[in-house]
Amino acid sequence: MTSPSDSTSPSESPGPVPTRGTERQEPLAAGMAALANMGWQILLTMGLASIALGVVALVWPGATLRVAGVLFGIYLLVIGVFQLAGAFGTHVPRHLRVLHFITGAVSILLGLISFRGTLESILLLALWIGFSWLLRGTTETAAAASAQEMPARGWHVAFGIIGALAGVVMIIMPFASIATLTLVVGVMAIVLGLTEIVRAIRTRIEIGHLAAGTATQRRPLFHARPHPQH
Repeated sequence: MTSPSDSTSPSESPGPVPTRGTERQEPLAAGMAALANMGWQILLTMGLASIALGVVALVWPGATLRVAGVLFGIYLLVIGVFQLAGAFGTHVPRHLRVLHFITGAVSILLGLISFRGTLESILLLALWIGFSWLLRGTTETAAAASAQEMPARGWHVAFGIIGALAGVVMIIMPFASIATLTLVVGVMAIVLGLTEIVRAIRTRIEIGHLAAGTATQRRPLFHARPHPQH
């Protein structure tokens, strides 16, 4: 006599039952794959946009400078409004309210001047960049010269001097310097865009290799086995 459980044929045996851990890993793997695909697509988009910006800067440098001047004017206006709003804030100490008010008023005035014409906006942009480079270069050189234990101290001194000299040149010859800077920015944008595109392609290839390797390594956790016959 055989019991009812022994009379069950092998074909009727239940298949592999997925464990709870496997059910949790599948959505996680799908999310990681979607995130990886989004990453290389973002890199590709950024690369194409950078190349387009570089080409525009090289082909139409005058129009690029006009757009940069307008954006710089808007930047000055926004910064000025925030500075004025901060001057009347309750959290700002009294001795800083005057400074916030003066800097905000000056920023708004410069922003309005930059909207008077292309030459004014380009001149203000060049002077702004020149004084920023000069201040940063001088500060970096002084800090590296005073700190004896600073790592790569010689490089900091060299870069500081180069930055300060570039700022002086930008201040002395603003229009010629800003035109040269536009061409340099255009070339750098194209190089950066090509680099981002190469990175996107390599990332896409690596994702494909990983997906193929994961598919070949998948094996069932449980194998259907026939019940022993008595």
